[in-house]
Amino acid sequence: MTAPAQLDQHDPLTDFEQRQVTLQGQTKLVYVTGTGPAVIVMAEMPGITPQVARFARFVRDAGFTVWMPQLFGVPGRPATLGRALTTIAKTCISSEFRAFASNQSSPITAWLRALAAHAHPLCGGKGVGAIGMCFTGNFALSMMLEPAVLAPVLSQPSLPITNSAGMHIAPAELAEVKARMIREDLTVLAYRFAGDKLCKQQRFDAYQSALGDRFEGHVLPDSAANPGTSIAPHSVVTLHLIDEAGQPTRQAVDDILAFFKKRLIPA
Repeated sequence: MTAPAQLDQHDPLTDFEQRQVTLQGQTKLVYVTGTGPAVIVMAEMPGITPQVARFARFVRDAGFTVWMPQLFGVPGRPATLGRALTTIAKTCISSEFRAFASNQSSPITAWLRALAAHAHPLCGGKGVGAIGMCFTGNFALSMMLEPAVLAPVLSQPSLPITNSAGMHIAPAELAEVKARMIREDLTVLAYRFAGDKLCKQQRFDAYQSALGDRFEGHVLPDSAANPGTSIAPHSVVTLHLIDEAGQPTRQAVDDILAFFKKRLIPA
């Protein structure tokens, strides 16, 4: 089943299995679909929108099992600026997130690592992929503390909100992640639009300085963003995706899927 024809309408997500997953004493709803190695898809604000679900289906159709936890928002509801601001306000005061903190990791990342460890033996393959977007963008890097995670993707990582050059990961964790990347010859992919005010070049520069050539940052021109939205270019693989061959945003999706295949599917 494919995404609904109108992405501005509610997506019932009926092609996803709803699982209540309990890890580390916490139970969360996770939407699961597909077969093959696991990929954890972490939604952007304001939650699992029709565009986020469309991306998850791209991953599924490429030969993976998508595990998409509901971390905030109402699943299936279209994105609006008002809903995004309301959800951000609620999430920022949650003990699971530290939206304003530099050099710290949100506590939710420990649960997400446990989800990756849980999914790997169930789905097989060489390991697990993870992609975070916007508010969750940085989380995929912290998830590399879990040995099963082999393919992290940071799409417009936007935390910490108040420090454009900040990194939302504890220094000790970052050092451990870098050591592992060197030891196992791993890389992290990252994407942003050139004019994105929520994910500025300073953040990519900080990651590049910390990780060197293990960080593969990709900057798309604002002109590559889908013009059919009033929101400024931000969401590379979801809201601002132009799903047409030859479009830079569609190429980003294809490159991410190829990255997952290279890292996760046995030769």
